[in-house]
Amino acid sequence: MHVCHIIVDDFLPDPDAVRDAALRLAYPEPEEATYFPGRNADQALPIQGLDQVISALAGEALQPAPGTSHLKPRLALDGQSGKGGIHVDNAHWSAIIYLTPDAHCQGGTSFHRHRRTDSEHAPVFPGEAERMGLNHPSEIWEKIVFPDQDRPEAWDTTMTVPMRYNRMALFRSYLWHNAGPSFGATPETGRLILPLFYIPA
Repeated sequence: MHVCHIIVDDFLPDPDAVRDAALRLAYPEPEEATYFPGRNADQALPIQGLDQVISALAGEALQPAPGTSHLKPRLALDGQSGKGGIHVDNAHWSAIIYLTPDAHCQGGTSFHRHRRTDSEHAPVFPGEAERMGLNHPSEIWEKIVFPDQDRPEAWDTTMTVPMRYNRMALFRSYLWHNAGPSFGATPETGRLILPLFYIPA
């Protein structure tokens, strides 16, 4: 049995407090175009005991992935876009906690199958890279992600996790996935998420 997605609703015991804290943070304009739509907060938003809860759900001991935006809220307003599209994350598990009230929610997180290689994830198991026509798993960026990430005809959508307030979507980082649309005119009505990235402890 191989678990790839875990969805938990009503995840945080006090989501309003976390949302309010996220809205009080600064979201500086990046100096150059970012890969993901929107802006990251200028600091992380620690939540006591969160890593232990995620580890229990995943069934393995996990720790925050270095070099990622772990626990830095991301705010994406209408018209804001990133230079990336469908991708994988540099981690073992990824998670998103949605912090937008249901009245404003749009989209969610989508997962995809790459048509040419007939794959729903980057090569991580023995023989997969060769079957996908790659000499090494690291070639996914040059041969799959960068050429095809913004070509809808190169992908099929396999599922979408709808955005819902205080929903937590935990998934394998190697799955082909993409952020939902940016929306809202103000931080209070925009796409506000708390991203998490983990590696084995």
